[in-house]
Amino acid sequence: MDAQGRGRADDIDPADQWVLNPTTGEYELRLAPSAPQSGVPRPRRAAPAAAGARAGGASGRSATATPDTREIPEVVPGPRRRRGAPEEEPLPGRRGGRGKTKPKNKSTGKRILVWTGGTLAFVLVGVSAAGYLYYRHLNNNITAISDDGAGTGGFSKDRAINLLVIGTDKRTGKGNESYGDKESVGHADTTILLHVSKDRTNATAMSIPRDMIVDVPDCETTQDDGTKKVIAGSKDVRFNTSLGQGGRTPSCTMRTVTELTGIIPDHFMVADFNAVKTLSSAIGGVEVCLAKPIKDTKSKLDLSEGKHVIEGEQALAFLRTRYSVGFGSDLDRIKLQQQFLSSMIRQMKSEDTLTDAGKVIDLAEAATEALSVDSKIADIKKLASLGQEVGKVKTKNITFTTVPVVDNTDRATVLPTPGKAEELFQLIRDDVSLSEVKKKAKEKQAAKLKGERADASEVRVNVYNGGAEAGSAQATLNWLQNDVGVTKSSQLGNAGKTLPKTTLEYDPDQADQARKLADLMGLSASALKPGEGNSETNSQGLPAMVLTLGEDFKGAGVKISGSSSAADLDVEKNTADKEKCAG
Repeated sequence: MDAQGRGRADDIDPADQWVLNPTTGEYELRLAPSAPQSGVPRPRRAAPAAAGARAGGASGRSATATPDTREIPEVVPGPRRRRGAPEEEPLPGRRGGRGKTKPKNKSTGKRILVWTGGTLAFVLVGVSAAGYLYYRHLNNNITAISDDGAGTGGFSKDRAINLLVIGTDKRTGKGNESYGDKESVGHADTTILLHVSKDRTNATAMSIPRDMIVDVPDCETTQDDGTKKVIAGSKDVRFNTSLGQGGRTPSCTMRTVTELTGIIPDHFMVADFNAVKTLSSAIGGVEVCLAKPIKDTKSKLDLSEGKHVIEGEQALAFLRTRYSVGFGSDLDRIKLQQQFLSSMIRQMKSEDTLTDAGKVIDLAEAATEALSVDSKIADIKKLASLGQEVGKVKTKNITFTTVPVVDNTDRATVLPTPGKAEELFQLIRDDVSLSEVKKKAKEKQAAKLKGERADASEVRVNVYNGGAEAGSAQATLNWLQNDVGVTKSSQLGNAGKTLPKTTLEYDPDQADQARKLADLMGLSASALKPGEGNSETNSQGLPAMVLTLGEDFKGAGVKISGSSSAADLDVEKNTADKEKCAG
């Protein structure tokens, strides 16, 4: 591995590390200026078979694959050309000489197609090993699209990451015209918001149903000729119209997600139909399980009950199937996609894949060919860094879920479930895990609510408004004194800062009072902030707790719940380490 692969020399151009050995006539990797050139010729290595060449052979592939013994092919960056020397022919496998760069701002209509699971799995594993070896070659594979200011400006290693994986049902791409509707401009047919926690211990992958009714905001987009255009928003329309319709780009889908969830994505990533074909073949197939046979004439999937290893066209058919599972809805198809992606993640994180250089190379080739990303991460180094951050999450702590929805009156569309959908969004905004990764921390938090309770008449508390609607502090004071008997309470106006969540600060010897007030107001354990010096005096000069009403406050007498604990959240979820049989 070169200097960059060992985590140093970030600014070294990989091409500068290959030097010509005059004795052998071969190019060799020099890791440091002082390293002597070897007299042993660098072996020629066979290039891997193209992943796409196997895409159509899914039905005939055996579930037991022969181990891949291929080594890294000779497609690494070449040496710098001497000044004045004629330009050499590109090395096999490269897309041109050193000075020839593939333009990144391609038409979105040619590259942005349906997401099928492979792209997200690629990011979850990381691409650093192959990425640095193929730096220039893989960079040329990537298509970049502007986010038009809809994102945060870029992910950071010291905070949570939100990656939006989107796609359309547009049929461009080799071999995909036969799926019908080939003239369509496409829609946001499948969308997943991947949230990776700040401490990298867990991740939540939330599917957004395409037929959910949302508001699509006004969206500034960059046109193919480089000009800017503001596309007018739409009220009460299907989520899938956030992309493609009226010339909307992925940045419009980003803005729609922010409008819906309150979460600003850091980046977006899209892929075409061919991504799942090549990626599933590159790792030797993906194992899926069916609780009953599926025979879908529309997707052309024909599988018996039980386990199957699928790849190529068969994998794509599996992900497009909807009419032969459950009630034939898009929600049932989302379950298939999540099962497929969970299995692909397990396969890609397995030793069989990570230690197989040929598979890693095939994955890097297939993924970068299929990727269209926002311009802020349209570089192998940045993608590798993103992959390394996401790859820190253990498979058992990657949780898949879907926005909770209820049927609309037309029965053809759905609406976010009142209360429940916002609870899920709040958990993600608060960086709360849906898995059991923080079980001990949860138990420690819950312990704050265990113990004796004081009588309401003994509870002393000062109430401040720290982000709730105007008048909330006075309304809360009236409710405490007149409705629940907390007569030793005071209202002291606005707090010195705005809080997203309501908090109750108190000294350790006031714990019984805090528990009582938490019961009355529906405060979660995380809202309780014990500590010496947290209390203050009330109007009578006696110690009093400090209650600050945050932006989550819903009104006097309305219990605050579901904003900081995943334990009671009623949503369907499963983790990537669990195998589930669809049907």
